[in-house]
Amino acid sequence: MPGQRKRKRQRQRRDERAGHWEVVFHTQDEAEWLAFKHRFTSEQEAPDPSMIRIDIFCGRLAQPTSYQMSLFVPA
Repeated sequence: MPGQRKRKRQRQRRDERAGHWEVVFHTQDEAEWLAFKHRFTSEQEAPDPSMIRIDIFCGRLAQPTSYQMSLFVPA
C-alpha cells in the first residue's frame, strides 16, 4: 500500500514520545464538525498537524456517521 512505510515511521516517532490521545471534539452532525474544524484551523495558536488525529467513523443504518478530533498530549 503506497505511503505505508512513511506512516509507520511517523507513528514510531510519535510513539517514542510518551503520552496519550485526548478527545477534543466528538459529534454526529456534519455541519457542526465542519464549523469546528474551520474554527480550529483558523486559530493562530493551532497545534502542530502531526499532533492532531481526525477519525471519521462510518455509519450504517443502525449507527450514524460520527466525527472525532483528538490531540496528542505528551506525558
